[in-house]
Amino acid sequence: MTQTCPANYPTKQTHDRHLYHRIPGNECPSFFRWIHEDLRPWKEIGITKDMVERARQDAHFHLVILDGKVYLERFKPAYQTRDVFTLWGMLQLLRWYPGDLPDLELMFNCNDRPIVQSKDFPHPKPGPPPLFGYCRHRRTLDLVFPDWSFWGWVETNIKPWKHVLKDIEESNKRTPWSDRKPYAYWRGNPYVAQARKDLLKCNVTKEHDWNTRVYIQDWGRETKQGYKDSNLADQCTHRYKIYIEGQAWSVSEKYILACNSMTLLIKPQYMDFFTRGLVPLQHYWPIRDNKKCTSLKVAVEWGNNHTEKAKAIGEAGSRFIYEDLKMEHVYDYMYHLLNEYAKLFRYKPTVPKGAVELCSETMACPTKGTYKKFMLDSMVKSPRRASPCSLPPPYDPPSLEALIESKANLTWQVETWEDEY
Repeated sequence: MTQTCPANYPTKQTHDRHLYHRIPGNECPSFFRWIHEDLRPWKEIGITKDMVERARQDAHFHLVILDGKVYLERFKPAYQTRDVFTLWGMLQLLRWYPGDLPDLELMFNCNDRPIVQSKDFPHPKPGPPPLFGYCRHRRTLDLVFPDWSFWGWVETNIKPWKHVLKDIEESNKRTPWSDRKPYAYWRGNPYVAQARKDLLKCNVTKEHDWNTRVYIQDWGRETKQGYKDSNLADQCTHRYKIYIEGQAWSVSEKYILACNSMTLLIKPQYMDFFTRGLVPLQHYWPIRDNKKCTSLKVAVEWGNNHTEKAKAIGEAGSRFIYEDLKMEHVYDYMYHLLNEYAKLFRYKPTVPKGAVELCSETMACPTKGTYKKFMLDSMVKSPRRASPCSLPPPYDPPSLEALIESKANLTWQVETWEDEY
C-alpha cells in the first residue's frame, strides 16, 4: 500500500538455497548452448566497467542487481511498453529464484534491431560493449534476451505467454489439422518492412492463386473494436502459417509455431534466443525470401500431397514451443545467461547515482486496467523449489560448424526440390 519495496526481500544472505531439489536428467534445451556463443567475445578478456559504460549511448535503461535487489536508471522511453514489461520480467525472475542472481549490471536496448556491429571490433581489445536486446544478426554481437511479450503486450491485447499458450492449445484441439483450410495464412502489419509489402503480392487474385491468404491487420481499428479480429487463438485455422520478419525479428514467431500448422518460415536475417534451436524440415518448412510467392505455392502443394509429413512438421514445431519454450525454460534461460554474463565481470558493480530501487510492488501497485491485469497474471506467486535446468556445455568449433552446415543443407535441399518442381 505504501508502494515501496519491502525491506525483507530475500537476498543471498537470507535465501535458503538448500530448499531447492535437483531433477535428474533435467538438461536445458539445446538452444541454451548459444549462451556460450553470445558471450564468447568476452570470454578471454572479461567485462570491464568501461565496456558497460560504452553501451550506455544505445541503451534505454541501465539495470543493476546487488545482493538480490534491483536498481534502475532510465535513459529514454522505449516504444510502447517494451521496457516496462522487460523490467517486469526481470523482477519475476528474482521472485522465481530469489536471492540467487549474482551481482551484475547491464545496458538494455528495447528497439527491434541489434546495434553492436562485429566489424567494429576486429580485435579482442578494447572489447565490444555488452548490450542486451531482443535479437541479433550474424554480423552483430548483441546479447539476446527474451522479449517483453512473454509477460504481456498491452498495446495489442496479447496476454502473458502461459495464458496465450493455454488458449492456443485449446484452439488446436477444436480445429484438427485435417479440417483446416489447405492454404498458407498470414495476418499482420505489412507496412513496417519491404519484405512484408512484397508478401502482399502473394495474395489470391483473379489472375493468380499462390495458395496464400494474406490479411492486413489494422491495429488502430482493432483497438477501437475491442481486438475482436486479433485473438491469436482464433488464427489456427489453416494448415500452413507464414512467419516473416518485420523491421527485424518478430515476436509473432512463437505464436505461429504453437498453432500445430506447418510453419512456412521465410528466410530470416535475425535470430532471437530460441529460434536457434529450430531445424528445417523438422520444425518448419524454409521459404525463399527472393521468390516468396513461388516458394509458398510449392510448399503448400507439397504439404497437400504429403499430408502426414506436413502435419508431422507442424506438430513438431508446436511441440518445440510447448516443451522447450514453456515459461520455466524462459526463466532458466534468463538465469543462465545472467549468471554466465556475471562470471565475466572484472569489477564489482555499484548502484549508479540517481538510480531507484525497483520491485514488483512499485511497478504493479500504481498501474490500472490491462497493465495491472497482465502484471498480476504473469506475477510469480512463489519461488521455484527445483534447481534450474542444467546448462549444456559450449559447442566445440567442429560441432558448431557441422550444425550450421546441416541446417544450410536442409534449406538447400528444399530449394532444389522447388527448382525441379
